[in-house]
Amino acid sequence: MKSKLTLLSILFTVVLSCKSDKKQSEDVTTGATKWVDTLIYPEETHFKSLKQITFGGDNAEAYWSFDDKQLIFQSNNKNWGVNCDQMFLMNAGDTFKDSIPPMISTGKGRTTCAYFLPDNQHIVYASTHLGGEECPETPLRLNGRYVWPIYDTYDIFVADLEGNIVNQLTNEKGYDAEATVSPKGDKIVFTSTRSGDLELYTMNIDGSEVTQITDQLGYDGGAFFSPDGTKIIFRSSRPKTEEEIQEYKSLLAEGLVQPTEMELYICNADGSELRQLTNLGNANWSPFFHPSGKKILFSSNFEAEKGFPFNLYMIDLDGKNLERVTHSTTFDAFPVFSNDGKKLIFSSNRNNGGGHDTNLFIADWVD
Repeated sequence: MKSKLTLLSILFTVVLSCKSDKKQSEDVTTGATKWVDTLIYPEETHFKSLKQITFGGDNAEAYWSFDDKQLIFQSNNKNWGVNCDQMFLMNAGDTFKDSIPPMISTGKGRTTCAYFLPDNQHIVYASTHLGGEECPETPLRLNGRYVWPIYDTYDIFVADLEGNIVNQLTNEKGYDAEATVSPKGDKIVFTSTRSGDLELYTMNIDGSEVTQITDQLGYDGGAFFSPDGTKIIFRSSRPKTEEEIQEYKSLLAEGLVQPTEMELYICNADGSELRQLTNLGNANWSPFFHPSGKKILFSSNFEAEKGFPFNLYMIDLDGKNLERVTHSTTFDAFPVFSNDGKKLIFSSNRNNGGGHDTNLFIADWVD
């Protein structure tokens, strides 16, 4: 999941026309024309309501506490006193147009992918701060190719809601990040380069019993457990031709990956019965299970001729009944359901005045 915010930065160099956030309608009592503010496109029938939470910078990877009372998210909003992604805490229902949420990462290095632990009092997240207090550079282009950096200084830490680090869960050489927690509260899945490739691993929430669950060449990441904890959904950029394999290995040796071709894969929580779920082309990523456990919500640009826009889609676990959920002309990604299944938080650059900001939005979900 690291570098998803850097994905936003490079994509926003494209100048796009933005939909007006006002919808014309007729006042049935007077016949006069009036304007109704809305954040929802007419086709977005799964959203009963939509509320904007943040109002500047790049804000993403927002995850609910187990009791749905709080959320943790990452932001690089310079008005909040940070130079690169750091972790911020909010209560469900908060908005931050004229206020700043509490930062609960160290403010050192770069952070990514925070997730609540079952006690609702601690989070896990990855940080580069042991490798240096400054923000590491973010290369986005190499020889004309769009790339993500894979920092080998990332490790996974546990912190309390005051920002105090109370445990370090990984200390292997190389990249350890993208940790998410099973709804059962017993396991963490994460991505690591400790094998020499970007593979998925699980561990107990105390960091013990680390187990590798994928072993095929390619960047396996952005993994999440199903609501019952029995399955894992993730995205992967798996090279197939000799040319693709050589390019992947060459970039990885430089601490880089090229994420422009990704598909979704699903397996049991122990890595068994692995299968490819999508075969859509372009970038299919940021998957999350529907509360029923029978569908996957994800972001994709497979319908875009020039790589943009990204919208949210939903698909059954057998790869059937693909449905488009959002109808943005820009960018929608990182969908995450609340644990009670009633709300969906996601990142979008709708309603940003045509700028580069990516903000958080919470929808009341309708099946």
